[in-house]
Amino acid sequence: MHHRPNFVVFVADQLRADAVGAFGNPYVRTPNIDALAARGTRFTNAYAQNPICAPSRASLMTGCYPHTFGHRTQNHLVKPWEPNLLGTLKAAGYHVTWAGMRGDLFAPGATETSVDEHGFSEFPTVLPSHGKDPAQWPGGDLWARLYYRGEVPDDGRVDVDEATVRTAEQWLAAPPDTPWVLFVPVLAPHPPFEVAEPWYSMYDREALPLPVEPDPDSAEPAYMAALRERHGLDRATPELWQEVKATYYGMVSRLDDHLGRVMKHVDPGDTVTVFLSDHGEYLGDFGLVEKFPTAMHSCITRDPLIIAGGGLPEGGVSDSMVELVDVMPTLLELAGTAPVQRHFGRSLVPHLHDPDSEHRRYAFTEAGFSVEEHDQLEQGGFPYDLRIALAQERPAVVGKAIAVRDQEWTYVWRRYEEPELYHRATDPDERHNVAGRPEHAGTQRRLHEALFTWLVDTADVIPADRDPRLPKVDLPAPVRDARSDP
Repeated sequence: MHHRPNFVVFVADQLRADAVGAFGNPYVRTPNIDALAARGTRFTNAYAQNPICAPSRASLMTGCYPHTFGHRTQNHLVKPWEPNLLGTLKAAGYHVTWAGMRGDLFAPGATETSVDEHGFSEFPTVLPSHGKDPAQWPGGDLWARLYYRGEVPDDGRVDVDEATVRTAEQWLAAPPDTPWVLFVPVLAPHPPFEVAEPWYSMYDREALPLPVEPDPDSAEPAYMAALRERHGLDRATPELWQEVKATYYGMVSRLDDHLGRVMKHVDPGDTVTVFLSDHGEYLGDFGLVEKFPTAMHSCITRDPLIIAGGGLPEGGVSDSMVELVDVMPTLLELAGTAPVQRHFGRSLVPHLHDPDSEHRRYAFTEAGFSVEEHDQLEQGGFPYDLRIALAQERPAVVGKAIAVRDQEWTYVWRRYEEPELYHRATDPDERHNVAGRPEHAGTQRRLHEALFTWLVDTADVIPADRDPRLPKVDLPAPVRDARSDP
């Protein structure tokens, strides 16, 4: 009999891989994430399949790329009839519980078909609110355009993440006897950048490094200058960027504490825990903040993926290329159940036992829209108003883009702009675009060919059910009575 482990799937929002101690950050304090990594495997080259929330989460859950089934926007979510990780485990006999109410994964009806329980056992007393305009924002327009609010009072109010974690703790106090899945999606450290004590003062602002500067001699996609200009980001002093970073790190440490509280109730022997984020955050790098629908930099797309527990090997580090679509088939294999339809993820189970093997040669991230799709562009108000207006006025800046990465290189193809090529081995921040240089022509051609092949291979999935040819048709025959003609 196959031993079926339980699963905890803990999903952060907008957490950069390099904002975690276990992924090499010497400043941030993340003892619980680091401990999880030490008793499992961390993936140093894991990439999200899209730089914004909903499409990234859809690909994580379905094992298919955003383009395969049109999950390319914040409003085209996983449908009830589309196979997904939680629904497949539920159908295989798992009791599936979703703690909290994070709303950017399932379309109406899909949560009911995919999980057994959903929501809060203890409700939040304060919900996220941005106010209506920059005048209502603490610090006025500049802070608003940095998504920065700073310290919030520690007044006993329960925010969404605290309520989600309390719900998870209460549920874990008496879990069911059947194998179970606990899905814990949190908002942190998604902006606005705000946190209460003790997290707010945890970091010495002056000790934190300044953001990565853009290379003034390097060609960059058009959205970057446009965002800096529209948001007036050049107004941010180095000290203010350090303040934003310290607050973000405080949010990360609070997230780490939340993870630790959940893990206290989990038996690592029979439970596999997956920790990841949906995408990263600019955090001042390149003079930018937040994210953008066609951002491809590693700070946005590299993911702090960790898989641990359930008897899997400990202390593993994988440098191979990994994609978030790989999570679904990994958990299904560990659960001893088969996926319902064809998908493009590759199980990490063999790789977990041999992290020095090559899991994938390439990792892909895709994003954006064709200009004909301008009616599908993001809608919404403050504080995303300027970003949204930019895309509406200049749809080419959110034009379709695909990044392909191998161990050494990043190549970005853009539908309406010049390509980018970065040698991550010597340029890990992807500052120096060397596309078009004759000495790199062979590499650029190879990566372009890999991208084209990937698009062809993953363009669609043939439906599982076959249609009979010449089905019986229930219609009258097309013959008129000839005698009725005049």
